[in-house]
Amino acid sequence: MNVGIIGYGKMGKMIHEVASSRGHNIGVILKEPNWQSQKVAGLDVVIEFTNPKSAVENIKKCFLEKVPIVVGSTGWYAHYDQVVTLCKKNNHALLTATNFSIGVNIFWHLNKKLAEIMNEHDDYQVKIKEVHHTEKLDSPSGTAISTAEILINQIERYTSWVEGDKQDKMITIESYREPNVPGTHNVSYKSEIDEISFTHKANNRKGFALGAVLAAEFLKDKTGVYQMKDLIKF
Repeated sequence: MNVGIIGYGKMGKMIHEVASSRGHNIGVILKEPNWQSQKVAGLDVVIEFTNPKSAVENIKKCFLEKVPIVVGSTGWYAHYDQVVTLCKKNNHALLTATNFSIGVNIFWHLNKKLAEIMNEHDDYQVKIKEVHHTEKLDSPSGTAISTAEILINQIERYTSWVEGDKQDKMITIESYREPNVPGTHNVSYKSEIDEISFTHKANNRKGFALGAVLAAEFLKDKTGVYQMKDLIKF
């Protein structure tokens, strides 16, 4: 494939390395925010990892050139419905994820199964803890929010999530920023009697980069809106 990379921080560089190792050509690397859409014209697919402020505009520029785009930026989801409508209306291709790690997606799948069981045990209180590197711009992480939404859909006693102090009918998310932490997420169920805890810890960024490249391979020549569950097919 002829792949474009938008955003060339630590993730962009790792995606470059992984994509090249899988035999793909890196046709364009875009590091600055104010680029012209013609720069991605003719690419098979683009992988985008920038920031919440740039993501939507980057998506629209790829749509202009009919180039499928894989989006790893988080924090822009207030515009998600608008982007999805635009994508479907004009037969573009979009795959978004709050986390591209295959391990995290397995973590979500297992958490959904556990939450179905814990719905019947209301003496357990649920808490999510996430730790990321100090450069991460959004808090809580997109992965933590996605985890909370999975649990809320399965556990009837919760209606939403809150960051920080515990509130009734809300899952608490605790967020921490520490140097050189790729990403750690923990879900705990605690009662007066015992505690059940389930953790995913990334040892490096390679798992995220590999997942993004696999998503790009999946998205090539497609139209429509996709998520990692379409790729993994549990």
